[in-house]
Amino acid sequence: MDRSSVRQAGAAGRRAFLAGAAAAACTLPATRGFGQIAAVVPAPEGGKWYRTAHDLVADLAARRVSAVELLDQAIARIEGLDKHINAVVVRDFDRARQAAVAADQALARGERRPLLGLPMTVKESYNIAGLPTTWGFPSFKDWRPTEDAVVVQRLKAAGAVIMGKTNVPVALADWQSTNPVYGTTNNPYDIARTPGGSSGGAAAALAAGYVALEMGSDIGGSLRTPAHYCGVFAHKPSYGIVPSRGQTFPGAPAIPSAGDGLSVVGPMARSAQDLALALDIVAGPDEQRDGVGWRLVLPRPRHRVLRDFRVLVIDTHPLCPTAEAIRTALARLAGRLDKEGATVLRQSPLLPDLAEATRTYMRLLGPVLTAGRPPAYYEQMRALAASMGADNQSLDAIYVRGANIGWRDWQAAGRARTVQQQQWATLFKTFDVVLCPPMPTAAFPHDHAEVSARRLDVDGQAQPYTNNIVWAGPATAAGLPASVAPIDRTPTGLPIGVQIIGPYLEDATPIQFAQLLEQAWGGFVPPVL
Repeated sequence: MDRSSVRQAGAAGRRAFLAGAAAAACTLPATRGFGQIAAVVPAPEGGKWYRTAHDLVADLAARRVSAVELLDQAIARIEGLDKHINAVVVRDFDRARQAAVAADQALARGERRPLLGLPMTVKESYNIAGLPTTWGFPSFKDWRPTEDAVVVQRLKAAGAVIMGKTNVPVALADWQSTNPVYGTTNNPYDIARTPGGSSGGAAAALAAGYVALEMGSDIGGSLRTPAHYCGVFAHKPSYGIVPSRGQTFPGAPAIPSAGDGLSVVGPMARSAQDLALALDIVAGPDEQRDGVGWRLVLPRPRHRVLRDFRVLVIDTHPLCPTAEAIRTALARLAGRLDKEGATVLRQSPLLPDLAEATRTYMRLLGPVLTAGRPPAYYEQMRALAASMGADNQSLDAIYVRGANIGWRDWQAAGRARTVQQQQWATLFKTFDVVLCPPMPTAAFPHDHAEVSARRLDVDGQAQPYTNNIVWAGPATAAGLPASVAPIDRTPTGLPIGVQIIGPYLEDATPIQFAQLLEQAWGGFVPPVL
């Protein structure tokens, strides 16, 4: 969420953050260069439910299927399964059918657009005219915007048939997706577990075969975590390349924003090629803020084959352990890459200090997520910070102090980020991508206890729940693009993903790398439903 959105979040406060700081915000017409990524591998087993957006659009253009038929299939799938998963919580089937009929008429006239006739859903936090936007707050269950978010406008202009919205946690602030308005979303691989958050409904809808394409958002892993937990693909764009207007706190004016320096919006899919397709459509300047007459042109992927990539693999974070299953999956992937001829290193002095990078991220995140509260809130946070002690460097303590951060300290955090951004830029002269976990563990069981009572269980070691954020922080603070691709399973069958961090504005490189992993060793594997 951007700062103007957070300013109106009221009582979300510290408890909302400790539930997960997992949110969102950042939008190009469909002609840039991501589409040059190599062709996708065939769809996995699962028939019509698990075809890629790219293949479905090709079928629509060839008139092998109609938009109305695809929509009816998606509706039937949702109505048959979603009582167990609860992913698509806002349904707009009647207007979607009208849009599908119009898409079929356009296709019959010979029109061709990147998503013409494709049914899809978007995260509940996006404004769609006439539909509720609540962010999980009961007080907004009847609030309906009059204008679509910029991203939604661009998807519709590309021909997408938007059929509804997917579930989120309250204030987009948890690694679980539950709220008092719409209830709890379950992971399709194990309904006793979270699908992640805050784009948890989006990931679950993809994994369950409802739609082939989704849009989410990310400030604390909100795209990357659900993709990892649900075995799908996601891309956190470079900061600032996708406008956030209309992905706005309920009731707040949807106005252009310079942003908060952290949050972005981006695509989720079941193939890396579909990430590229969607990013081509939604990225680019916000005309209301940046004017017209120019477009964003990003670099092409650095390489086209795995053997040409220079890869740094890291699986250990100094502030939180990583589960053995996650580390084993990364080690297996590193071995495969080495056999393919890629240059693979497991350590480098060029890597920024992960502990300091994460703490810098928390110093920047705290002021963003605590902005706009009543005066009493800041006094409470001041007292809590004093009780924690000035020398306490836990992530919780840094966040709490952030509520009352002074200008000099804020500036110091900004300077530290700039130094780290320069360090990352230097690193990417030697490496093309950095591989690391998206999260410390695979999907965990639902835990709706008071936040103060929650613990992160890493192979039997109890960690602060907030430590879930450690692998999200470095790329977010530096504004770097990061894709997530499924690579393995835990011994009990839960998905494991890899986070692929790339150089700033070189979003095509991590997406291309994810595509190559998918081609070489397979990608999405459907759950048993």
